[in-house]
Amino acid sequence: MSKTATVRARVEPKLKDRAEGVFRRLGMSATQAITIFYKQVELRGRLPFDIAIPTSTTRRTLESTDAGRDLVICEDADDMFKKLGI
Repeated sequence: MSKTATVRARVEPKLKDRAEGVFRRLGMSATQAITIFYKQVELRGRLPFDIAIPTSTTRRTLESTDAGRDLVICEDADDMFKKLGI
């Protein structure tokens, strides 16, 4: 099947760069990733993942961690489990 349709979307440059970095590590292009996404939507008849609206607690936590506040830094997995009391 010939690929002649074009998809255009505006996204934040940093988001685009980070996502395309992941695609490169996976050995795929943005076009291939978008094609996979579209194919999954077609096959499932819906988005291929759950969409949820974060609660106010989740939103505050994400904003805090994005700003570098309230983080717990661990040396490794053992340190993380120790800090978690596991």
